[in-house]
Amino acid sequence: MRVLLSGYDSRGGVEPLVALAVRLRALDVEVRVCAPPDEEFAARLVDVGVPMVPVGQSVRALVTGATPPSTAGVSERAAQLVAAQFDELGPAAEGCDVVVATGLLPAAAGARSVAEKLGIGYVYASFQPVSLPSPHHPPLARPGRPLPAEVTDNRVLWDLDAQHANALFGAGLNTHRAANGLPPVNDVRDHAFTDRPWLAADPVLAPWHETPDHDVVQTGAWILPDERPLPAELVAFLDAGAPPVYVGFGSMPMGASKDVAQVAVEAIRAQGRRVLVARGWADLAVVDGHDDCLAVGEVNQQVLFSQVAAVVHHGGAGTTTTATRAGAPQVVVPQGGDQPYFAGRVADLGIGAAHDGPAPTAESLSVALGTALAPETRARATAVAGTIRGDGAAVAASLLVDATSRRRSPVSA
Repeated sequence: MRVLLSGYDSRGGVEPLVALAVRLRALDVEVRVCAPPDEEFAARLVDVGVPMVPVGQSVRALVTGATPPSTAGVSERAAQLVAAQFDELGPAAEGCDVVVATGLLPAAAGARSVAEKLGIGYVYASFQPVSLPSPHHPPLARPGRPLPAEVTDNRVLWDLDAQHANALFGAGLNTHRAANGLPPVNDVRDHAFTDRPWLAADPVLAPWHETPDHDVVQTGAWILPDERPLPAELVAFLDAGAPPVYVGFGSMPMGASKDVAQVAVEAIRAQGRRVLVARGWADLAVVDGHDDCLAVGEVNQQVLFSQVAAVVHHGGAGTTTTATRAGAPQVVVPQGGDQPYFAGRVADLGIGAAHDGPAPTAESLSVALGTALAPETRARATAVAGTIRGDGAAVAASLLVDATSRRRSPVSA
């Protein structure tokens, strides 16, 4: 059996594919991953011995470039991304039994079109519930397409979201479908999602509320146990004093919040804590040479988060899940997308605080840290950590193998 995993996304969206790939390989499945040509993605897949096929342009270069991508160019970039699916993912998918797609909608729609052209199976997986249509929550706004504040009926908003997706991505998708002998699609979003999408998120942290419109399969989050040791310099810093507060924003460029490291250091020191700054794609750095601060690069967060006093982060699905599993109190400073949802879940579960807005001040962050560092928050975070499952990738791998073995194609639209 051969499986192609496709995800045009940032690091947090590629890491779950690494986990699923490893679990599939343990079931004697031949697997490869299509991902953006960023060096860190390729290095991660080399670490686990899974072949990677680069598709599209570098995500890091796109989001951290001198000129940030504009909403005016969304349709053009989407068309280029669809073209990359046919040109680069297509050859990689030949001989495969099924394509599993995640990440940006136009890339997923292109991946399904490739699967359709080749006559092979297709599954779409989301890493958060709020991107899937449901009357229980509104959609996330599309680039340059704000949702009308006066509309509160979620079904109406999801219908509008489908129109927005078609307006942004439909022409580019159907142009390339026509060039490959495929008929046009009338609903880009539902074409990509199918009527039986998978939800690769933990049911405690990110529960799915059943709806008759979609038969969602919640597998749990796709997590690969990380056995990498922490760098010696970091171990020495951890051993030199009380647990520090970690602050990092992953793949977020941070935009107008470029001084966030200085703000965070000031807020954390106000709480009498040491500071651990993760550089990330924003290239954050400590603000002075004091020995109560340390800046680090790529590290094993699964191990590190169990040794810190709290985690200040952007609220990406992967970071939130890792911090929750580690029992670390959190302060989520959401920058956009699904991050406000995860900030709300952290607050609702009582395992941390949701910062109001993407640009903290020293005062606002210090207030949020006061909540996260409270003993009752630590106790609640410890309790919730024991409920977070770690078998989601294994569940997904078994489902995929069973469905493909039965029908040579997983159940989809």
